Amino acid sequence: MDRQRKGPLSRGLAALALVALLAGCASTPAPEERHPDDPWEGFNRRVFAFNDAVDRAVLKPVARGYRTVTPQPVQTGVGNFFANLGEPRTLLNSLLQGKPGNAGIAGARFVINTTVGIGGLWDFATHMEITGREEDFGQTLGVWGVGEGAYLVLPFLGPSTVRDTTGLPADSYTYPLTYLDDDEVRYALLALRVVDTRAGLLDQEEMIRGDRYSFIRDAYLQQRRFEVSDGELGEDPFATDEFDFDDADFAD
Repeated sequence: MDRQRKGPLSRGLAALALVALLAGCASTPAPEERHPDDPWEGFNRRVFAFNDAVDRAVLKPVARGYRTVTPQPVQTGVGNFFANLGEPRTLLNSLLQGKPGNAGIAGARFVINTTVGIGGLWDFATHMEITGREEDFGQTLGVWGVGEGAYLVLPFLGPSTVRDTTGLPADSYTYPLTYLDDDEVRYALLALRVVDTRAGLLDQEEMIRGDRYSFIRDAYLQQRRFEVSDGELGEDPFATDEFDFDDADFAD
């Protein structure tokens, strides 16, 4: 089973969410033109503009510096390390969704990459063709029949829905870094995760066309629906090279 890797539009809410930091502020369309899944568009666009300002002032310059001074093999290792920490979440959510096979794959990946892969720096499990689907609590709620609710842009975190936002606390509690006793180390690793994700987005923003707010909203909703249905709604709309929102993840 091929691993459905998540990029800027969906990889583990923290990474996915950074997509909102890529867009600029656009004028709010007339009420009759608003997207049916985005009833709070006026509010969302204001949060979107705030996120964009933070990104341009702080995150993007830091990400550019990180990419400039960090060798590509090191960046790959950092990305692998954080991806490996997401396997316990996939394992638990796979069980909650009644997917024991995918849960077993996630458990095997975590053990292999943590040991043979030297703490997850090397994705040895993929080299062994042990791959599966990533799962989170937003997807679990969707499988359980909970509606996605309205589209929502979160401060700092970016694109989401009411359902995905509801799943964020559970996602946090299943992320190993949450349980680090040393606050300085925990915050430093979380900061590295954000910077590494943002650096991966730096070559992708030119693919956005038209109103960037609408582009990112529609792409996010389409990708999340694909993930919740495990692809039953059709082919992954972002599986081609043209829309490879994956290890790289998006950006300006």
